[in-house]
Amino acid sequence: MNALAPAAAPPVTAATPAMNPRTRLLLHGPILPTLLRLAWPSTLVMLAQASVGLIETWWVAHLGSDALAGMALVFPGFMMMQMLSNGALGGGIASAIARALGAGKQEQADALVLHALVINGLLGLAASALFLTKGEAIYRALGGEGAALEAALRYSDVVFAGSLLVWLGNALASVLRGGGNMLLPATAIIAGVVVLVPLSPLLIFGWGPVPALGIAGAGWAVVAGSGLTAMVLAWAVLSGRSLARLRAARLRWPLFADILKVGLVASISTLQTTLTVAMTTALVARAGGADAVAGYGTGSRLEYLLVPLVFGLGAPLVAMVGTNVGAGQRARALRIALTGGALAFAVTESLGLAAAFFPTAWLGLFGDDPRMIEAGTAYLQHVGPAYGFFGLGLSLYFASQGAGKLFWPLAAGMLRLAIAVLGGWAAFAITGSLDWVFVTLAAGLVVYGALVAGSIASGVWFKEGK
Repeated sequence: MNALAPAAAPPVTAATPAMNPRTRLLLHGPILPTLLRLAWPSTLVMLAQASVGLIETWWVAHLGSDALAGMALVFPGFMMMQMLSNGALGGGIASAIARALGAGKQEQADALVLHALVINGLLGLAASALFLTKGEAIYRALGGEGAALEAALRYSDVVFAGSLLVWLGNALASVLRGGGNMLLPATAIIAGVVVLVPLSPLLIFGWGPVPALGIAGAGWAVVAGSGLTAMVLAWAVLSGRSLARLRAARLRWPLFADILKVGLVASISTLQTTLTVAMTTALVARAGGADAVAGYGTGSRLEYLLVPLVFGLGAPLVAMVGTNVGAGQRARALRIALTGGALAFAVTESLGLAAAFFPTAWLGLFGDDPRMIEAGTAYLQHVGPAYGFFGLGLSLYFASQGAGKLFWPLAAGMLRLAIAVLGGWAAFAITGSLDWVFVTLAAGLVVYGALVAGSIASGVWFKEGK
């Protein structure tokens, strides 16, 4: 029997419940128009969040270099928490709900909402406990000391005291996305952004009766924005605007496992990405020194901006693929994934080629040091043309979350890590050239995207054990 052959549809009877229009769109709507229709809210939100991060950093910079350094120490941990709660565990939540709805299992979809909140709630409390009790040790290990360390702790203690709001908000957003609703999560997140933008300078510098809280004020603005976002999302789910509804249900291990089998593997992928960046930064430092690190870090910021851009496509891919897999429409699920992958490749490759041809247009935004510009230009000219493969692999990683099959994206990520780090060390040892280090980074991206795309196109999702 063909692995991609659709499962037989259940007979339609008078007792068959009417299909929700949103589910019908995911199962039967034209693929590319539906994908674009669902993608724009998520893309807009991710760009808005990236912009807010830059704006908040700009305000904190007015407090001096120690405050800016303190915020930089906290940023990796906070971003890791966002990626885990939204992209990794959030992907597991959306995938499980999409597959349940696609299979017509409404009771299971409803029960998954409670299980999702329990998982993210416990992890949110764990994140708070970790950074509130071990924050100083973590930031010292990252090089924090003196006034910078003090600023980091003032900011960290506030944002991680409120981290439960981030985890619960992202769980609720994932519940909505699992049902194909991208607009409400986007609206809720933008509401939080609208609050954060004016509140941050108000609390940092004070005005009238509002005291100046310094860098802690920036943290309280983040907590307030996260709280408003979580409230709007809770209202959306509780008021029936979600296809999966929060109801009292008995906690069952199979439902926890349905979320975690995707979410935990996706978490490994997130940690993998972080490890790749950390180790390649160390490699570049060894090969070219501080100036090379500055150039590499400035150039690779563009790569970081590709992640939220691809997530805009990735969120609807989770819902569309998951719903179709749940309904037994395997061939359509595969077409959706490959369509999304091709679109992500086109967008990210265009940006990568533009950066390769005009590197100073990007690098000049962050400084004009000649040695930084030289190293950053070398990075963009060698790695930029491979950005399309990064976008291809990342988009199909999200599609694989929807299918509940993450083996090949995880394996490809490990291979990328090995090529970038081990290959980079070997290239530098043989040639002594930083250019060849960047060539290995590009090769890692090409292999990553090509392996994920090739494996999924061959039908591995629907082969036992893959």
